[in-house]
Amino acid sequence: MNKIFIIPLIALCSFLACTNDKKTTEETSVVKLSSPDFNADSAFAYTKAQVDFGPRIPSTEAHTNCLNYLVKKFKSFGGEVFVQQGAAKTYDGKNHQLKNIIVAFNPEKTQRVLITAHWDARPFSDQDPDPKMKNKPFDAANDGASGVAIMLEMARQIQQKQPNVGVDFMLWDIEDYGSSDDESADDTTWCIGSQYWAKNPLVKGYKPLYGINLDMVGGSNAQFTQDEISRKYAPEVVQKVWSIGNEIGYAAYFVNEISGSIIDDHYWVNKAGIPCIDIIDYSADGIFYKNWHTQLDNLNNIDRNTLKAVGQTVLEVIFREKLAA
Repeated sequence: MNKIFIIPLIALCSFLACTNDKKTTEETSVVKLSSPDFNADSAFAYTKAQVDFGPRIPSTEAHTNCLNYLVKKFKSFGGEVFVQQGAAKTYDGKNHQLKNIIVAFNPEKTQRVLITAHWDARPFSDQDPDPKMKNKPFDAANDGASGVAIMLEMARQIQQKQPNVGVDFMLWDIEDYGSSDDESADDTTWCIGSQYWAKNPLVKGYKPLYGINLDMVGGSNAQFTQDEISRKYAPEVVQKVWSIGNEIGYAAYFVNEISGSIIDDHYWVNKAGIPCIDIIDYSADGIFYKNWHTQLDNLNNIDRNTLKAVGQTVLEVIFREKLAA
């Protein structure tokens, strides 16, 4: 009886092996990337490095120390780094020297892509459910550090493998120092760094192909909807990014849902004439990341899977760009 079944068994095993090999090949071909592999552990480490300085509140020692770290790190990856400085006054009457960090890779290339995020921390956790904590600073691990961390890991990868286009990174300062009672038409107490840059560009006539702003891109179970400003000013870029994110396996993050208007840094980039979108953890119901502006925006609530989804998607978008004839 054993001999009777051994030949069919061998044949079955061979069939299953061939089937599995075929399936593996098919799956690999579906997710084959043009971009290098984004390392989420590396991005997490860059998030931690920023958080370890303490809250990066403008005009503090932690802010200065983090600035020096970021400049040194981007330079180590081969980027040309500039610090744009300017006088700024926050809504509470305090004067600051804002410091936007601008990094260029392959500056000789005329066709470029712009990636942005803010690197400062909000001075108080005014959305914390505990009234005693509302005036306390917080780590700002997601709301600030996560986007910068993804940019650092992207820079590390670009140093090793260059895309067809040049890449610029802009790290906005004093983005998150706005008034929760801001009633101005454009929420001008917020996004002070990007407002300043839009009015004082370092390079006259600077026109990248498009921009992508990263904000709160490291929280667990994040969902990135398509906000109104992005859809209004840069619909083709929204379509490009969300399509690629879905194609390479991150449909759970890049959801095909629309959301309302957000005055974020991408608004001012668009006002400067550059089509720019926002990748931000913001629900269709108008709710931000669950730990937004609370004491729980800390390293314990940073998810490597989210960092990977965003970082790999944005890298893939850049590496699929072809030079125009």
